[in-house]
Amino acid sequence: MSHIAPGQDLDLSFLYDIADGSNEFIVESIDMFMQQTPELLQAITAAIADKNWLVASQAAHKLKPNLGFFGMPVSQATIQEVEIAAKADTPNAEFIQSKFNEVKALLYDNLISLTKIKGDLEAGIN
Repeated sequence: MSHIAPGQDLDLSFLYDIADGSNEFIVESIDMFMQQTPELLQAITAAIADKNWLVASQAAHKLKPNLGFFGMPVSQATIQEVEIAAKADTPNAEFIQSKFNEVKALLYDNLISLTKIKGDLEAGIN
């Protein structure tokens, strides 16, 4: 079975491998991701609006490994660009906002896919 959502930056192969057949582990992992990700996105949104580049880079850094864990390499690379740009001596607010908008669009689509996957797993559909 493929764990890749077509046309999206989402490949759950690693998660399924480490779950070793435990749908409960996958559901719990998705729950945690779905709780933490919107909080981190909101923190980055507020930090960019306030031009608080330290907080923006810290929140982006915290989000980055979660994206890797859930097989989102495009989102992970793009949030790393946000992190690095926010750490620059003279951050480019337009660039940071643009890259962050790219990440948000991908992540919102992925959150919808994860909600469906979680629901299927809870219903016993693989």
